Amino acid sequence: MKRNKFRTAEEAVAMIRDGATVALIGGGGGLMEPTCIFRAVSRRFLGTGYPRDLTVVHALGIGDKKTEGMNHFAHEGLVRRVIGGHWVWSPKMQEMARDEKIEAYVLPSGCVMQLYREIAGGRPGLFSHVGLGTFVDPRHQGGKMNRSAGEDLVEVVSIDGRELLRYKPFPIDVAVIRGSFADADGNISLDQEAANVDVYAAALAAHNSGGLVIAQVRTAVNVNSLPARSVRVPGAIVDVVVVDPEQRMSYDLPYDPTISGERAGPPRALAAEASPVRALIARRAYQELREGAILNFGVGIGEGVARLIAERGEVDRYYQTIEHGTYGGSLLMGLLFGFAQSPSAMIDGPSQFDFYAGGGLDIAFLGFGELDARGDVNVSRLGGLTVGPGGFMDIAQNARKVVFCGTFDAKGGDVSITPEGLRVNRQGRVRKLVERVEQITYSGAEALRRGHEALFVTERAVFELTREGLVLTEVAPGLDVRRDVLDHMGFAPLVPAEPRRMDLSLFEDAAVWAEPA
Repeated sequence: MKRNKFRTAEEAVAMIRDGATVALIGGGGGLMEPTCIFRAVSRRFLGTGYPRDLTVVHALGIGDKKTEGMNHFAHEGLVRRVIGGHWVWSPKMQEMARDEKIEAYVLPSGCVMQLYREIAGGRPGLFSHVGLGTFVDPRHQGGKMNRSAGEDLVEVVSIDGRELLRYKPFPIDVAVIRGSFADADGNISLDQEAANVDVYAAALAAHNSGGLVIAQVRTAVNVNSLPARSVRVPGAIVDVVVVDPEQRMSYDLPYDPTISGERAGPPRALAAEASPVRALIARRAYQELREGAILNFGVGIGEGVARLIAERGEVDRYYQTIEHGTYGGSLLMGLLFGFAQSPSAMIDGPSQFDFYAGGGLDIAFLGFGELDARGDVNVSRLGGLTVGPGGFMDIAQNARKVVFCGTFDAKGGDVSITPEGLRVNRQGRVRKLVERVEQITYSGAEALRRGHEALFVTERAVFELTREGLVLTEVAPGLDVRRDVLDHMGFAPLVPAEPRRMDLSLFEDAAVWAEPA
């Protein structure tokens, strides 16, 4: 039987029925995003009022922090519920959650990807330790981010005396995925993509739920022209293919074969860190590296450690990983965070999160929004806005060691960095070391129970999580511990009689930093 699964974007989105549960693929900055289909959904809704009342599920953050990605779904009436791993890429959807115009839920990115596999396999949900003791734990908030979110998506269970969370399964009615090439049979290749993410898992979950799989690709090819090993999603589970010849690797990058892993190339020049304070924190965090360690870096100051590794020509000394499923290469920054040049391997996202959940990661360098006396960290809800952790929870909870990197305070702070140390000129308006975090994204108690290390690096001081409490282990030279550190914290850490001074060589680049008000 001759098949032809190619359709226009308008024909494809017209097949999405009201009230459907739709799994979306993509990562921040346009990574693996089927933008053409997203735009078509928005156009159809604005023109006809349909489809309506969708439940949208996405593991990673999707968008450009302006108008693309999840912003195309941020229309009142189009979406009723969002279950997302990371929201910061879509300010419009964040506002809808804040204003109670949708039911807003957040689940860890890895758990969303792995849940797709469980749904596809007809199993009773995902059983995982990831999320215990955090806002995802139903004894806290159960992943509910606003008052409109009323359903319990997660429950606590005990198996063989071990406490776990069960992420409950639900049918996926539509999966919107993306690839590079497709034939008329619907076979999809990802050969020119920057990552695999959860493309196959989401597609299989939709197909085995009796749902619809819509794929966007850049290029149509003849049947039987794709090598079997290049096909990552078989045509048997794909219903519709939309060809977008304008499809880009990211919003700013049309195509680069060194990022898809098709060939190696010289590393791209990275922009220098603009903030001396952030650079100082990254230099101190860098000191925690050890030869041969398997690493992960979070967006923000954490990625500054990856920048240092690249600048110093030390990429081959460590195994760098990205939660999207990428190993090795030179990690890119900014809006291309999550991309790697000349990667050594690319696996599917759910399998990468298996690696993390099982304890395969040695060191993670991550950011923090708030920190409290218990060693709890908040990055998922700040200032009342839904942010979401992305892969943070899957990574932080399971890495053998986490180095949290962040400024001591925020908004309006002014410090001077000199070869002699640090001087505080003006305190920031927002305190980050608080009595109690707004939301628990990382549980200090759970980390201690699992025997993991946690270090918190700021420009003023370094803290370590211990069973006795949070200990101030180092202070920047030039500072008075009481005046410049303790008096501006919401809790009292344990302080040795003589805290160590941070390595003076870290301050050799004298500069002045003032964060914009």
